[in-house]
Amino acid sequence: MKFLKTFCFLLLSYYSLAQNADNAFKKPLKDVIAQIETRFKVKIRYPEDLVKDKWVTYADWRFRPDFEKTMTNVLSSQDITFAKEGEKKYKLQPYQYHLKTPEEGEQQLAYLSTLYNDEASWEKRKDELQACMWKALKLSPLPAKPTSKVITSNKRTMDGYTIENVAIETLPGVYVCGSLYMPLESKGKIPVILNPDGHFGDGRYRADCQYRCAMQARMGAIAFSYDLFAWGESTLQFKSENHRKSLAQTMQTLNSIRILDWLLSFSNADASRVGITGGSGGGSQTMLITALDDRITLSVPVVMLSSYHSGGCPCESGMGVHLCGNGTNNVEIASMAAPRPQLILSDGKDWTQHVPETEFPFIQKIYGFYGKTDEVKNVHFPEEGHDYGKSKRLALYDFLAKNFQLEVKKLKDKTGVMDETKVTIEPFPAMYVFGEKGENLPKNAVKDFETLEKIFAEAIKN
Repeated sequence: MKFLKTFCFLLLSYYSLAQNADNAFKKPLKDVIAQIETRFKVKIRYPEDLVKDKWVTYADWRFRPDFEKTMTNVLSSQDITFAKEGEKKYKLQPYQYHLKTPEEGEQQLAYLSTLYNDEASWEKRKDELQACMWKALKLSPLPAKPTSKVITSNKRTMDGYTIENVAIETLPGVYVCGSLYMPLESKGKIPVILNPDGHFGDGRYRADCQYRCAMQARMGAIAFSYDLFAWGESTLQFKSENHRKSLAQTMQTLNSIRILDWLLSFSNADASRVGITGGSGGGSQTMLITALDDRITLSVPVVMLSSYHSGGCPCESGMGVHLCGNGTNNVEIASMAAPRPQLILSDGKDWTQHVPETEFPFIQKIYGFYGKTDEVKNVHFPEEGHDYGKSKRLALYDFLAKNFQLEVKKLKDKTGVMDETKVTIEPFPAMYVFGEKGENLPKNAVKDFETLEKIFAEAIKN
């Protein structure tokens, strides 16, 4: 122990004596953090692995009288950021490429507003963004579509609707699973609605997703909910950690396109009434798919629109679509829906808290280029949080009924509110396409991410 103390003393003495330009005034990051804590009388929390073996060049030269400026100067070279936890208390975290401050989000919107001032200039910007986004996703052109038949099973009849388990092969040996909800009785052409899943516990099996899709079917629409990549039944093929691979964003985009291809092949599908809605990561998919695919005629992104948050999962931002056009954000991407009907649902307890005063006016301006400001709506829930809860679903139902001309009086209770009580909430296994342990997986099913990468590379090469 005495030897160790002597060694540490000599080491620290070396650091203090060796502070000169020849070694770039270098100090261990951990020592610099301790120095900051002492000088500014603050407490800084961090995981050891975040600072281990890291050094700060020109360390003392980065200090300023202001604490936050000093922290920015020190940490900017380390891909580390800091956040306030309380009075004089802070934490360090890895640099979050997808996250800016609300002020920086506003500044970016102000800059983007200078790039177009009418429909023609906006359409030019939109075309540039769309082409770049397809390229960034490596889906330009789209890979060849597998010729296999869609797998369907276990059709159930409920009150006013049916449910069927579905798997679609989107690349050779790669399947996306979902639940198809259909009205029990319908006449003529009916709307189609995609419901991509978000980062909620229990995935597409959870009750709020079942309520939403069943009610869409009871309203007279074809509704389809489906898994995120490497989430839900997709984990039969890929490890859950593969969900945070950048290619997940591409796969989710491709899945949505393949699903829409299939749904629009139905003889009763109305191609003029095609909607998409999802919450959180499903909201990211909603905005992106609407921006990319003109077959979408109505969109409802939920608890995801933000000028300063691009989606913290690589499945939302990993392929760099937000770098297109020298930098874009989800507000501009959502604006690419114009002039198609769009309902934006936001709340007061996540990154959508500023939508009414910051993000929504920007989108309204874009819709105004077409003379269609009435086609975009925002319903804000200041006391609610990050979910697709009942109040948000009720707003969705009203928007769908109005824009898709759906007769819903018979679905309302005595107070005039849409009644969800007739929906059956099923146990998870009822919705499994491939069985509880994947015993029904097709023989050609891919079983690891490395094989998927090879298949995808081959598919986009041909």
